[in-house]
Amino acid sequence: MKQVMVFMAALCMLACNPGTSTKTTTSINKDRLAKAYRQDKNGWIFLHLEGSPANIGYQHGYLAADEIDTTIQTVAYTLAHETAHDWSFYRQAAKNFLWDKLDPEYKDEINGIVDGLKAKNKQYDSLDITAFNAMEELAYYYVPSLANALKPHSADNKAPGNCSAFIATGSFTKNGKIVMGHNNWTSYIIGQHWNEIADIAPEKGHHIIMDCIPGYIHSGDDFLETDAGILITETTITQFNLFDSTGIPEFMRARKAAQYANSIDDVVKIFTTGNNGGYANDWLIGDTKTNEVAKLELGLKDYRIWRSKDTAIIGSNFPSDPKLIKEETTFNVNDKTTSPNARKLRMEKLVCLDMKGKIDAETGKQIEADHYDALDNKNANNRCVICGHIDEDPLGCKEWDEPAYYPMGAVQGKITTSDLAAKMEFWAHMGHPCGEDFKGEPFFEAHPQYAWMSKYLTDMKSYPWTLFAAKSN
Repeated sequence: MKQVMVFMAALCMLACNPGTSTKTTTSINKDRLAKAYRQDKNGWIFLHLEGSPANIGYQHGYLAADEIDTTIQTVAYTLAHETAHDWSFYRQAAKNFLWDKLDPEYKDEINGIVDGLKAKNKQYDSLDITAFNAMEELAYYYVPSLANALKPHSADNKAPGNCSAFIATGSFTKNGKIVMGHNNWTSYIIGQHWNEIADIAPEKGHHIIMDCIPGYIHSGDDFLETDAGILITETTITQFNLFDSTGIPEFMRARKAAQYANSIDDVVKIFTTGNNGGYANDWLIGDTKTNEVAKLELGLKDYRIWRSKDTAIIGSNFPSDPKLIKEETTFNVNDKTTSPNARKLRMEKLVCLDMKGKIDAETGKQIEADHYDALDNKNANNRCVICGHIDEDPLGCKEWDEPAYYPMGAVQGKITTSDLAAKMEFWAHMGHPCGEDFKGEPFFEAHPQYAWMSKYLTDMKSYPWTLFAAKSN
């Protein structure tokens, strides 16, 4: 009886005096956060994350808890409106065919994000974070594949056109080394949240610095550099129609390529192994060790590689390989009025001809902010310019099913060079690279059909170009 009384007294002390437990938990949390930090600058959230997968995730979830919470709410609201599927549908997809295909270290990182969020009283679980990371491949590849299976070609224009990008080397750049540029095209309601710079120093693999959405374990719009001298960016393939739910999620292959690739060949191997066709892209890849650049045009069954040490490769959401175009897209290469083809025409002249031998970080910024419409031969704010403004285009963008004045376009930009990458640095610009702000109130007054977005979209300010650097080891 005495032993029972002692045991009960101990339980009472534990229950009535949580101070000991809180102190221990607080100590553990501080240990997990010890190597991480956050800095906010010119519209960007800069996070340094370091350590085990679980700790990297915890640091991310804890330091960006409010932004992750707001962004998931925004994404769930937007997808419910635009895809007619609520958040439970996307969670179920994550459970059905995504979670089990993730490598253990990425499950640990996602679970770490969940723990960090819960430490800040944000109640999400691993399925939420997995579905969130797979937003592009689920909403714009998996969902259309279901619709097309029921009624062929009913969802042909759902694969989005995201981004204007280039990578150049050799005689095309000012010093003969690699220059890479990218601006992210997406809806403003989502794109306003593509404002994190993640500086990740993992226990295994390479140090990465990339832009991303808060809560992503990958870049998502894909602009990154690593301490292996690898540079990666991309633009999506317009009107891509296939998806294989038995494959490996694109977001994990993208993160794995960033973390473990030592060469262009490694990047290609990681992306093509277990390919599910999700977020089908033209991947632009550079290796600063060899001064070689490449384009991997990756569909589902079809892919092709171009590579050179003396070239400029552009991307504006157009596919190039005739076999892939015929078998896996409905893209019309002959329609010059589409955004991908119009931007291609402008970028071919600007990047490959006018600026040949002059491309560096400063001219790269000019390229990503360019407003020249090569169809009408004048400056404009519309779907046809590199720094896109579909919110000002009366024709919208039919090839992505976006009606007139849809609030979408270039939401931010990034530039790097071999010399910057050697120091793990790059330039980033939040908001339209041209410097123009998006103002919600007058826009929604003029276009009330989009007023539903005003719940989460107000303004999108354009900030100055800012140089970011990874923490040195």
